[in-house]
Amino acid sequence: GGGDPDPRADDARAPVGQPRQHVAALSQCTGEAQYVDDLPSQRNTLHAAYVLSERANARIVSVDSSAAEAAPGVAAFFSARDMGDHENKWGPIHQDEQLFRKDTVTSSGQPIGLVVADTQEAAQRAARLVKVTYEDIGSPVFSIQDAIQAQSYYKNRTETDFLKIEDGDVDAALAAPDTVVVEGEVRLGGQEHFYLETFTAHVVPGENDELVVYTSTQACMKTQKFAAHVCGVPNSKVVCRMKRMGGGFGGKETRTVFVSSAAAFAAHRLQRPVRINLDRDVDMWVTGTRHPFLGRYRAGAGPDGTLRALDVQLYCNGGFSYDLTEPIIGRALFHSDNSYRIPNVRAHGYMCRTNTVSNTAFRGFGGPQGLIVAEAWMDHLACKLGMLPEELRERNMYAAEGDRTHFCQLLLRCPLQRMWAELRQSSEFDKRHASAEAFNRENRWRKRGIAMLPTKFGISFTEKFMNQAGALVHVYTDGTALVTHGGTEMGQGLHTKMVQVAARALGIPMKDVHIRETSTETVPNASPTAASASSDLYGMAILNACEQISERLRPYLEAAGGDFKKAVGAAFFDRCDLSAHGFYRTPDIGYNWGKANAERGTPFNYFTYGAACAEVEIDALTGDMRILRADVSMDVGNSLNPAIDIGQIEGAFTQGVGWTMLEETLWGCEELPWIRPGACQTRGPGTYKIPAFNDTPVDFRVSLLKDSANPKAIHSSRAVGEPPFFLGASAFFAARAAIASARADAGLEGHFIVDSPLTPERIRLACGDRLAAGFLEACQSRPRPSGFW
Repeated sequence: GGGDPDPRADDARAPVGQPRQHVAALSQCTGEAQYVDDLPSQRNTLHAAYVLSERANARIVSVDSSAAEAAPGVAAFFSARDMGDHENKWGPIHQDEQLFRKDTVTSSGQPIGLVVADTQEAAQRAARLVKVTYEDIGSPVFSIQDAIQAQSYYKNRTETDFLKIEDGDVDAALAAPDTVVVEGEVRLGGQEHFYLETFTAHVVPGENDELVVYTSTQACMKTQKFAAHVCGVPNSKVVCRMKRMGGGFGGKETRTVFVSSAAAFAAHRLQRPVRINLDRDVDMWVTGTRHPFLGRYRAGAGPDGTLRALDVQLYCNGGFSYDLTEPIIGRALFHSDNSYRIPNVRAHGYMCRTNTVSNTAFRGFGGPQGLIVAEAWMDHLACKLGMLPEELRERNMYAAEGDRTHFCQLLLRCPLQRMWAELRQSSEFDKRHASAEAFNRENRWRKRGIAMLPTKFGISFTEKFMNQAGALVHVYTDGTALVTHGGTEMGQGLHTKMVQVAARALGIPMKDVHIRETSTETVPNASPTAASASSDLYGMAILNACEQISERLRPYLEAAGGDFKKAVGAAFFDRCDLSAHGFYRTPDIGYNWGKANAERGTPFNYFTYGAACAEVEIDALTGDMRILRADVSMDVGNSLNPAIDIGQIEGAFTQGVGWTMLEETLWGCEELPWIRPGACQTRGPGTYKIPAFNDTPVDFRVSLLKDSANPKAIHSSRAVGEPPFFLGASAFFAARAAIASARADAGLEGHFIVDSPLTPERIRLACGDRLAAGFLEACQSRPRPSGFW
């Protein structure tokens, strides 16, 4: 029932605010928790395997499936020839993708066909027998640099090549005689989601064209919509059911749809259940990653370090389709100030169309990319001004009240300066900074660095219509409640928090509240579980439903002396409705890119704030890096569940360290000639390194800011899923400081460029000693290699 209350918990809000155990923790730890692949198969179930493109930009001359269709156990082969052009189209914003490629392929890994057989092994063997003949049709575009040279951009909603936020007179501020100006660029690589459960779907057909789709997805509505679309049936005949995911991180917001829709199409045509499970190497190849970015900037400050102007261009690698690239580049632009007052800003965002996998949502949704570019130019300015980056950050941080962002949103109850001061003291930053400098003076080949970073992350979907939520609450005659809402559980603890909200609203124990699954037949038209907004949205919808029931039960509770079970029994016999549908929509938000900056509106309901201090030690001879200590402070308002929130912070920070320090996606391109052009090299843990136990901080301290209630969210809480992610970059900037010490010992002073991820190889080469210089000189044609930049 959620574990015993912690004595430190706020009993007045109980069970809300208590550090309760994840409601599925025991079943998951014992292996009893069921995922899609654990569902039993019916006797006549079939299994599917993809035929995928192997060229990056080519015409499909022919597809010969005869050998595959004649293979043992094969039931059918499906391709674009089996469906109409309209049914073959899909896409979350623009329907610019094909379920099966028809005439051309524009990236390797695109689906050309689907083999369906009586076992998964038979389907995969037969898929390898399908012969596809190609004819290359021009020079492919792989990297952001390729796209810039070819002017290969997606048009945005304003029908231009770039989105923009412009505030003030940037040129005049940068041209002022005493303005200190820096100019540079930073490259940010992609990131594989690496959820433990790969894409999977199990589709069961029924009578009268009905379909039930069991799948691992963050977006049940999209799953239902496109399964119905490709099968040519109404949405009302398709039900998507989702109990839990084995991780998502944004990767299952849109990209699962082409897998579940293909299985639905096969099941509908054959009238037999169809299952599909992507192997890890296929999943990493075809499902997309975090968008790689290139940031180019000019930034200026006064001689005292007060920021004056920023001119920044952000380029992201969208891949072969539009997917969610526009809202991702939009959020990057919104976060290009990080936490700093900048009176004059010109920020442009370009969506690059390339012949690589279609990139997609990932924790932070473009925000971390905008934030790390901001810290790159802050670091550059600090170097030119001759001051610590932390001093420059502190001098320009937003105030508690009255400041406006570069997109004109007023900041209220902003705790950044208080958080920064408290963390600087609790982390002993000044003492440890001096200690690191002393250590570096005494050691030539081992170096330490320390860095502090703030963060400000906007909460809401930036598309207004998505900020709505529904819930359904049933109270049964034994006094227990079944709660259903549109959010999905991917291990983040959403259902646990929602059980706490419902239990408090109804005045019953958590053990008497149950959430079974997420389903489109109970709560329709739900937005994806994303944008860190699900607790806010679904918590309010559940509260709305529970308040309706509580109001109906009020006279019965009074008569029963507050005994909920007796009151429910009396209400039932008095024919009182014990079920309610709840609904919520976030008020006072909406942003229109087509208007003047000051008239565009308010994109976010509120912001979640945080700060981190990280200290690292590097080996200048090998590039090895270890985080000695990390202190993280987050403002989550009045936490719904401190245990869940601290777990989210620890996980997000570690994933952020992975993105900035370890995880590198590599695709064949001109800069990486040893990989076949357009091929994905990083298709498993042998070539792609996520954080391991040894990569977590030796000393890891997480605290939640006190006395920071947020009146704009459920029970005065704040969202927590995405905001801490960027703080993992504190390790990146700490490593950068350690590298600067190694470079100084090698006689190299001043600003230098390091890109993300700052892998051991890049750390080693950046140290600038004689041996490293020799390697750099030998590879001047490819000084900053990465297959996606």
